[in-house]
Amino acid sequence: MKDKFKELEQFDTPSITNVVATYPDKEYCLGLYHPWKGKWYTDQTLKCMYPELRRRAGYVVTCTYGLPDPNYPNLKFADVLRAVAEMKKPVILALKQDMPDEIKNIDGLLGGNMMTALKSAGVVGVLSDGPSRDIDEIRPLNMQYMLTGVCAGHGKFAVHAVNTPVEICGMMVAPGDIVHMDENGAVKFPAKYIDEVISKAKDLQAIESKRQKMMRETTDVEELIKIMSGLYD
Repeated sequence: MKDKFKELEQFDTPSITNVVATYPDKEYCLGLYHPWKGKWYTDQTLKCMYPELRRRAGYVVTCTYGLPDPNYPNLKFADVLRAVAEMKKPVILALKQDMPDEIKNIDGLLGGNMMTALKSAGVVGVLSDGPSRDIDEIRPLNMQYMLTGVCAGHGKFAVHAVNTPVEICGMMVAPGDIVHMDENGAVKFPAKYIDEVISKAKDLQAIESKRQKMMRETTDVEELIKIMSGLYD
């Protein structure tokens, strides 16, 4: 199965979105979600911390953090690590920061110690709808990290949920989904479609390679219009 994820990582995230749902009228598109309303990819608020690390794909584990609640002290970071250990590998962690508005932008969650533990447990990438810190310390771990920003500190926080559906920057994701992520953002799809996604991505890559080669070989505007229209696909 790991080889399939390596195959997935041969394609950028926009290509994966194209075959998952962007163009439902095309043969190379699976049409798994409504292109605009399906909440299947992230919005512009999610930023890639390490573009040079390129693509990552894996099975999703989710967790939700919030302020400490004396009536619910049951979950710890240890439960997140156990959930990662139990999931098929590789793992993408989707971290929901369920914080009050006045705190969310100054909550530097998942610093160097937590990310090192996650790396050793099998996580290859993390996406979160809030900030983090220790960006320089985390970079050598070779884990892709996608956040809304960075900040230097935080107060007390607590785990509220592990492996429940969450929304991260416009993308609804559930445990066991596959997420593909790079500097363009992240996209999800059900794990059962991995073979079809890879196959369709190869088809799209062939179409676009041929199309772009033809466009590089002409300066005739009318010919460029025909190529872009798919006349020669």
